Amino acid sequence: MAEQTTRETVRDDLGTRVPVPTRVRRVVSLVPSLTEAIGVTEPGLLVGVTDWCTHPLDLDDAGSVPPARIRGTKNPDVEAIVALAPDLVVANEEENRPGDLQALRDAGLAVYVTDVRTVDGAFASLDGMLAACGLERPAWLEGAEKAWADLPRVASADRRSAIVPIWRKPWMAVGRDTFTGAILDRLGIDNALADGGPTAERYPRIDIDDLPPHDLVVLPDEPYTFTADDGPEAFAAPSALFSGRLLTWYGPSLLEAAKALRAM
Repeated sequence: MAEQTTRETVRDDLGTRVPVPTRVRRVVSLVPSLTEAIGVTEPGLLVGVTDWCTHPLDLDDAGSVPPARIRGTKNPDVEAIVALAPDLVVANEEENRPGDLQALRDAGLAVYVTDVRTVDGAFASLDGMLAACGLERPAWLEGAEKAWADLPRVASADRRSAIVPIWRKPWMAVGRDTFTGAILDRLGIDNALADGGPTAERYPRIDIDDLPPHDLVVLPDEPYTFTADDGPEAFAAPSALFSGRLLTWYGPSLLEAAKALRAM
């Protein structure tokens, strides 16, 4: 790792103490959402990103040397990340595996873990993560928070109830306590699988012949790429195809999502 003469300690979303240099120059991101947040705010910081990181659209053109690709969120190349000598690795409690994060810590790297489950929680989490990178609150984050605060609440009589599949073979869907569910809630869509209780799974397998009452099926294009010809035919209720980035990412996409998802 590059030498830093002064370090300070910050706490991530899990309350873990993370030592970071007073000036962060090199960041590896293990989450597409966080890659976009950092890349839009200060693109020169990123030295490593996952194979699934697609935004900002000019990500591979940023700086004199594009960030290295370090495999996926679930199988990061630990040796390659260590070789990049980052000042900070940013990750997410849901997206990344604890064993991989511990391997990075054991190698001497500072790892900052986010945990995002609500819309308002996303703004607070992004604030903390960007601050840990040494960045001030960007204009896009201010704009996104205002856009969601200004979004009109949907009257009870106009709310919909939905199933939100995320995979097929086997069928899986969004369950309790998820950021996706929180996004839909703010749009006036109740997740029919959200009330399974504290022991229920966040992303359960489902039997499409035995689902709770619902009047809508929300089909995102990630992680499984549902399309008009692949997904709607399996359900009796009408389907709505949504952008997975707008529905599940937290970062600059939130500014676009507040407008686009309501229209969709």
